[in-house]
Amino acid sequence: MKTHYLKIIYSTLLCVLFLTSYNNKPDASIAKDVSKMPNIIYVLADDLGYGDINTFNPNGKIKTPNIDALASAGMKFTDAHTSSAVCTPTRYGILTGRYNWRSNLKSGVLTGKSNALIPTSRKTVARLLQDKNYNTAFIGKWHLGWDWAQKDDEENLGQGWNPKDFSSIDFSKPVKNSPNDLGFSYAYGHSGSLDMAPYVYVENRMPTQVPDTVTVDKGAYTWWREGPTSKDFIHDDVTPNFFRRSIKYIKEKSKEDKPFYLYLALPSPHTPILPTEEWKGKSGLNPYGDFVTMIDAYMGQLTEAVKNAGIEENTMVIFTSDNGCSPQANFEVLAEKGHDPSGVFRGHKADIFEGGHRVPFIVKWPAKIKANSVSNKTICTTDFFATCADIIKTELNANEGEDSFSMLSLFKNPNTTDYLREATVHHSINGSFAIRKDNWKLIFCPGSGGWSDPKPKSELIAELPKFQLYNLSSDPEEQINLYKKNPEIVKELKSLMEKTIKNGRSTDGKMVKNDPGFKNVWQQLNVFDIKQ
Repeated sequence: MKTHYLKIIYSTLLCVLFLTSYNNKPDASIAKDVSKMPNIIYVLADDLGYGDINTFNPNGKIKTPNIDALASAGMKFTDAHTSSAVCTPTRYGILTGRYNWRSNLKSGVLTGKSNALIPTSRKTVARLLQDKNYNTAFIGKWHLGWDWAQKDDEENLGQGWNPKDFSSIDFSKPVKNSPNDLGFSYAYGHSGSLDMAPYVYVENRMPTQVPDTVTVDKGAYTWWREGPTSKDFIHDDVTPNFFRRSIKYIKEKSKEDKPFYLYLALPSPHTPILPTEEWKGKSGLNPYGDFVTMIDAYMGQLTEAVKNAGIEENTMVIFTSDNGCSPQANFEVLAEKGHDPSGVFRGHKADIFEGGHRVPFIVKWPAKIKANSVSNKTICTTDFFATCADIIKTELNANEGEDSFSMLSLFKNPNTTDYLREATVHHSINGSFAIRKDNWKLIFCPGSGGWSDPKPKSELIAELPKFQLYNLSSDPEEQINLYKKNPEIVKELKSLMEKTIKNGRSTDGKMVKNDPGFKNVWQQLNVFDIKQ
């Protein structure tokens, strides 16, 4: 009898232990998910200011609960910068890990007609991941050029700023040097900004429809340039369309054994400012505020799709912007309501000042990053390339990711000294430069280098010192020029900038060449004695 009772007790204990073990065991799908390479989703907003996201600017008036929640669940970077203060150059840097001014793009942006900026011989982050068996997808605004097919009997006209410039394009044929040729297995989007013709979707090299109408809008917030438009290209629906397709992609690829990389490049809240009917008036500010509110809602849908797909634990979601906010947002109206898209920082899109290139930057990756983490380290959007290489344990060649530093150590410890970026180069729309090391920022021009005062070639410029030096720790608003009082710091930063140029890289490694046409740029700037 005693033996019988002992057997019952023993069996009961085994059941309890089994049930306890079972209940504490991670879900099988999650365990499998963590064991493989992470999925990567990179969401790039367009012309979204640092101060437009509430978690970065508590004094801001735009409610962004979903993006704030993303930050709370991951890591917020308070000192993140784009490699340029305008669209195309920043996108180049994200995909290549290289400063755009090393390429033949020394200033400005491309148009919707421009040829491909990135040669197929240069490795992109998409190719890097594709080589490691990732599914790779681009959905959104490309703005890095591709080569439209041309009609044999038409003269190839202007660069794409005028309606007549598109008559030579044959929209019935595939484009060349497309995102597919740079490592994206799937590609769907439009060529330039949402205010740049042609207004045609291209999917895996082929235009989805031949444009048969010409559209133009000249509204205060909704304007876009006149140009050929396809029937399936509805301006108001472009941002929702890209989110719908991205969510569908996430659902589909989450069922496969291969990890995926999705680059969702939004055309918003760049002009035309087009919140859909549901969101008009929701911000209580103006259409720009409504547009940002709409983006936030869609980000909530996207992160929810990741969660529902069962891949949240080992999916890295990055949310950032390609530069600061544009004056098209109507700063005067926003200011009347108490909102500043640049937060405390000076300037805005196109400028060398902080408001031009300091952006919100969030990374959520539950398997690696603790919730509510904050890093105050100075990072750059070019760092994405080396970070991905580090994650997949791939060594980079000398001519790959020349200006990219892995952020992986920061994900583990936001204050680590293992993150190796010594300095960061900033670049404005007119090609002006600045270099940042620690709290010191040296600007190699007398004004904004962009659209805010004092503007390049304005009367005010002649009265200003040649350089600007700011201590961002004590003067984040860049009001007190310390250039004349700190000659040694100016000398150190100028020397570091020259080294960064001459070496063809800012990372450690073998010296490489910048692209042709480089020498003339420095001669025109009359700042450096560069011989290449």
